[in-house]
Amino acid sequence: MRQIRIHVDSPLAEGAEVTLPEQAGEHVARVLRLGVGDAVVLFDGSGGDFPATLTGIARRAVTARVGARREALPESPLRLTLAQGIARGEKMDLIVQKATELGVARIVPIISERTEVRLDAERADKRLAHWRAVAVGACEQSGRARLPQIDAPRPLDAWLATLAGDGAARLALLPEGETAPRALGGLPHQALLAVGPEGGFGERDVAALRAAGFAGLRLGPRILRTETAGLAALAALQALYGDF
Repeated sequence: MRQIRIHVDSPLAEGAEVTLPEQAGEHVARVLRLGVGDAVVLFDGSGGDFPATLTGIARRAVTARVGARREALPESPLRLTLAQGIARGEKMDLIVQKATELGVARIVPIISERTEVRLDAERADKRLAHWRAVAVGACEQSGRARLPQIDAPRPLDAWLATLAGDGAARLALLPEGETAPRALGGLPHQALLAVGPEGGFGERDVAALRAAGFAGLRLGPRILRTETAGLAALAALQALYGDF
């Protein structure tokens, strides 16, 4: 039987009674038609699942009693960060959703030389909140109990300047990349994957990535769209060095 998993944006504790988020409560009551005494699973993004029992179904609030914490699905041993050139429209939603399902630990929306999407501060805040909601939905569906970190959009150069010498593998998807995923010969426990927007990385982007120590990664002879390329690379890295 399929579990109903719901993210609650506050720490959970055994025995507490919590009010479900409004949209989740409406879905539980009106769409799924669950009632008092029915079981759901709650998670707060910290890595554990909490079985819970619905205790109240009201027009404006659905409440649940929290049970004992249990271990959820383990995270991948390969901590992946996806630095994704911001794509237009629903493409970015797709990337965030599927990258979350594929186990990515962090997503950094980046503005690069050929990025066509322009976000002022207000729009950037709204898009960030939307992408985080997309990631929550993907965790609810996929069984993940730890939310990926999603950063505020930033220029590529600004992101590169923040990188520390933590030993992470640095990979950039480039048509002229010098290596394929299976030829990497192993990875440390974490990797950074940079993917350009529609049109790919420009010459200045590539120069900046190379100067920051990124190796060029290629995915065969075909040119993939931005919403395909990063997801294909994540899946390949998970299959070769992660938990697939």
